[in-house]
Amino acid sequence: MKTAVALSLILCAASAALADPQPSSTQPWVADLGDGRYQNPILYADYSDPDAIRVGQMFYMTSSSFGNAPGLPLLQSSDMVNWELVGHALPRLVPEDVFAKPQPGKGVWAPALRHHAGKFWIFYPDPDFGVYVMTAQNFAGPWSAPHLLLAGKGIIDPAPLWDDDGKAWLVHGWAKSRSGINNILTLREMDADARKLLDQRGKDIINGNKLPGYHTVEGPKLYKKDGYYYVFAPAGGVEHGWQSVFRSRNIGGPYEDKIVMAQGTSAINGPHQGAWVDGVDGRDWFYHFQDKGAYGRVVHLQPMRWRDGWPVIGEDKDGTGVGEPVQTYAKPAGKDRGIVVPPTGDEFDGGRLGLQWQWNANPGPNADGGWFSLKARPGFLRLPAQAAPELGSVREVPSVLTQKFPAPVFTVDTRIEARGADLQRAGLLVLGIRYAWLGLRQSDGVTRLVLSTCEEPALTCQERLEPLRAVGREPVYLRAQVGEGAVVRFSYSLDGKQFTPAGKPFQASVGRWVGAQVGLVSTRWPAAGKKAAYIDVDYFRVSR
Repeated sequence: MKTAVALSLILCAASAALADPQPSSTQPWVADLGDGRYQNPILYADYSDPDAIRVGQMFYMTSSSFGNAPGLPLLQSSDMVNWELVGHALPRLVPEDVFAKPQPGKGVWAPALRHHAGKFWIFYPDPDFGVYVMTAQNFAGPWSAPHLLLAGKGIIDPAPLWDDDGKAWLVHGWAKSRSGINNILTLREMDADARKLLDQRGKDIINGNKLPGYHTVEGPKLYKKDGYYYVFAPAGGVEHGWQSVFRSRNIGGPYEDKIVMAQGTSAINGPHQGAWVDGVDGRDWFYHFQDKGAYGRVVHLQPMRWRDGWPVIGEDKDGTGVGEPVQTYAKPAGKDRGIVVPPTGDEFDGGRLGLQWQWNANPGPNADGGWFSLKARPGFLRLPAQAAPELGSVREVPSVLTQKFPAPVFTVDTRIEARGADLQRAGLLVLGIRYAWLGLRQSDGVTRLVLSTCEEPALTCQERLEPLRAVGREPVYLRAQVGEGAVVRFSYSLDGKQFTPAGKPFQASVGRWVGAQVGLVSTRWPAAGKKAAYIDVDYFRVSR
């Protein structure tokens, strides 16, 4: 049975052409409607601050990843709608010692992806350290080690432009929490290899404080078309803002401004920060995110056209040049490879973890055999229990293994077996500022099935434990059903057939700049020393 499910999951996520173009009933979210149209979001998962490009016949995307490792997800598509996760550009966050422990909301903020001089480039900001640059010949990697191009606090949202005259430029925003300023976009000149800057301070080319009604101008992307320099930048905040475009005949300004997309009468709040991409047939498109609370910042695709030298994004219902987001639309031109979605489930039958998994911090040295092993018991994921403070929070545990919420409604099923003594937390976790986990806890020589919740936003919290029953060494089946509004209902079973509800429904919440995550935790009591305690996870299945 396990082999059959694994084969099904592999086929659904594979990039090869599929015979049936209809959406798969097993996938929690499919954007391709199978009739020549697509629905938004095209990625109903927390791929925040997306940037995308076309190279030849293929499209490529990356996004912010904050404190999770590996960082900078790499996605590719042949039709702009069906996206495949092919890896991560950043195996470990730098500085490595800083990110050896969880750093909620820090790390990799909004990146820029480009293809120039025959290679791929990613410029990404760390708001506490500065702007880093990475390159690769092949999109899936390997990528170069991060090079610190611009050191400093509060420098965010970088985007490069290599101009026709050979000059290279970088525009970026500011985070007020670190720099004391925001609502300003600054232009810097750099060398063509992006190894150093060629000026001392740069020039503030857009100041939202001088524009009526503007606040929080950020997330710029710099382009050139028909003699104009264009800066695409959102304003107004991620929940209720809009998308603006600024243009000038001179890269240093002055710039005119125009709002080109807003929520309007649509149900899509924010429409915020993204990428202008030209399609294979010459038509233009725009990717942006929508803040969906506990679901994270999900990715939308909008049609885009030009009018009087300005882009119009989405549907312009009243002819003012200000579009609003569409919910469904005809698919762009491109090669149809059938339904392709980022992976979610994992049968643990292969030689590596599924690409969707991320750790809560940089993995420890020699992770395979330290924090996890796929070899100790073939066909299972072994998670050795890592020591964790008795009164600490799961948010402080580096070895938590998570993935993004993949849809508005979905179910996770897993089967675990516990071995050894002194397990503190072992089981299925829904992680955010508030979190809950269902699984096993050992104390006084007894193994108990428990539901534990943390309702406090602080890093340390007193978990509220609800003992469910004592268990032996038999496998335990755990389930989390996520419904509309990110309400989670946990349940358990000892035979995999009859499931018993566990506690009250739990309201999932955002993390720090990220959506809620679902995954696995395995910790032991700090006084347990290095006694061998672990869980073996048979599978992690995600379905509608």
